[in-house]
Amino acid sequence: MKSYHEIIGDGGSNVLGQVLEQRDRIARALSGVRHRVAVGSGKGGVGKSTVTRVLASALAMKGRAVAILDADFNGPTQARMTGLSGAVPVPGREGLALPRSKDGVGVFSIGGFLPESKPLEFDAVSTGEAHTWRATREFAALGEVLSAVAWGDLDVLLFDLPPGTERTMQFADALGAETSFVLVTIPSDVARGVVARSVSALAKASNPVLGYVENMSGYFCADCNEVKPLFPESKDAVALDLPCLGRVPFDPALAFACDRGVSFADLPESAATRALMAVAGRLLESLETGR
Repeated sequence: MKSYHEIIGDGGSNVLGQVLEQRDRIARALSGVRHRVAVGSGKGGVGKSTVTRVLASALAMKGRAVAILDADFNGPTQARMTGLSGAVPVPGREGLALPRSKDGVGVFSIGGFLPESKPLEFDAVSTGEAHTWRATREFAALGEVLSAVAWGDLDVLLFDLPPGTERTMQFADALGAETSFVLVTIPSDVARGVVARSVSALAKASNPVLGYVENMSGYFCADCNEVKPLFPESKDAVALDLPCLGRVPFDPALAFACDRGVSFADLPESAATRALMAVAGRLLESLETGR
């Protein structure tokens, strides 16, 4: 058996050729997608997945062809939130055909394959070294998904990203400069501070950052039909040097709908639904005008 230092070049594996071939397959698969938008934050628990899911529905209600790739392989939620638990892609003539939510959004989510009680695992012959190769395996899987799905003609493909500033930057690299970013925060100093780190990190990438959404911006009380404060007002909050695409109040009815996979279109109009429709409109304007 040769040692690592005795291997010349790529050892005959043609790694470079395999990488280039996969890039070509991904480019072909995404050739009909007009806009790619990654919804991230850096901070966990701020509602990235909820914003992604509802934005997709709001864009579909505006007549756009939309799909979601749930890129949080370790904490997938989009299958449940779109009412597609247990629905998996099926082989088609052009590639894997995605299941569609009631509101017409195509969805790829590991949650459609994996029971919620099970973690995502990769086969390995070693123990205690997963930290050295785990991210590589996950991004290799992401590449396979991107190239294998028949995305077709889409106006917007949304990526629901996992938390972490480092992860946000990894996805900026992996998805390429054609992918724009929207960041989600909540009105807490801690969350804004983490999101500010993501803004700073993304400034070094070539991806457009379209703006941010302030989620849980107050609490919508259905009894009094008013939005009340949810977080204490901060007088020295970290500034986010980005356009604000909108502020969305927390709405228990919306949270319930996401838990149960209820379509956004089936919800009664509220301050939260109006805010999200407005965010979708500003997002489209930004994508189509480049501002």
